[in-house]
Amino acid sequence: MSVTIKFNDIIKKYADKTVISGLSLDIKKGEFFTLLGPSGCGKTTLLRMIAGFNSIEGGEISFDDRVMNRITPQHRNIGMVFQNYAIFPNLNVKNNVAFGLKNRKIEKEEIEQRVDRILDVVQISQFKKSMPENLSGGQQQRIALARAIVMEPNVLLMDEPLSNLDAKLRIDMREAIKEIQHKVGITTVYVTHDQEEAMAVSDRIAVMYNGIIQQVGTPREIYQRPSNIFVASFIGRTNILERSLKQEGGKQVLIMGEDYKLEMNHIPQKEKIKISIRPEEFTISSTQEGIAGEVQHNVFLGTNVHYTVKLNNDEFVEVIQEATLGEPIEPGTKIKLLMNKEKINLFDYETERNVLEEDSYAK
Repeated sequence: MSVTIKFNDIIKKYADKTVISGLSLDIKKGEFFTLLGPSGCGKTTLLRMIAGFNSIEGGEISFDDRVMNRITPQHRNIGMVFQNYAIFPNLNVKNNVAFGLKNRKIEKEEIEQRVDRILDVVQISQFKKSMPENLSGGQQQRIALARAIVMEPNVLLMDEPLSNLDAKLRIDMREAIKEIQHKVGITTVYVTHDQEEAMAVSDRIAVMYNGIIQQVGTPREIYQRPSNIFVASFIGRTNILERSLKQEGGKQVLIMGEDYKLEMNHIPQKEKIKISIRPEEFTISSTQEGIAGEVQHNVFLGTNVHYTVKLNNDEFVEVIQEATLGEPIEPGTKIKLLMNKEKINLFDYETERNVLEEDSYAK
């Protein structure tokens, strides 16, 4: 059965160095929850604390209402999938998946039923008599996943499970993992540094940096309303600009360029502000309205063209436009840029915290 996972003021230290300090978090029953962040941010440390491989210097980790701090890993009923698969090369697929069940002295008939069922779920039934060396990386990863799930764990932990696969296979496997997890309904904690991967598989994401959770939310919430500049910059591509807000005619306006202003309502009064604008939220104007700039470079990438544009104040921004049948705009061309103001994000100049509410939009 699945469980909720609760972290209450968790502290982790290595000697005199505190790497996680006072972290609190709730993971829902049956949820696909991802810990996302750059290398060294504490995400794998937190995963190992859930597993019982790392000690806890303060606070509590609970599965439902059961405190797990002093429960040994083998008694936590967890399944783990690692990036190196850890498959037994001398056992065929069926025996690899059955290995843990045999160690638990489960009846042979039940082992057969559970192994056949889980091989069907992960879609490798046709390979059950094959040796691992004869299978692809993606098929081997499915073996590792089946071996973890067949034990019917309360929690499934996955640490960078796709990092050893090539780009196309990673995409195929992340879709398969999400589908499989939803079928079996196990509470899953997934660790990755790949933002796109996290967005594709997760019900919710916790973005971590320096042992601190910066934001928890759905992929849409984190992408569209990042809580601070770090999250905005780490998730996808963005342009960070510094601008000013002024009162004009009883209205608050954002000064984007010499002749381009946006009326902004429902936000705190700020003289200076930082703005996050995704490259795809720019539009190349067909009129004389917009922020003046000059195309510096263009890169054709099939469905899109990526432009580097130098604004009149010497700032550089990245702009992504849908590719057309015509040629991309040539370097040296003067253009004007418009923005989808509903999707820009405004941050306090000093704290770099988002000043917009989750569902508030500039109108």
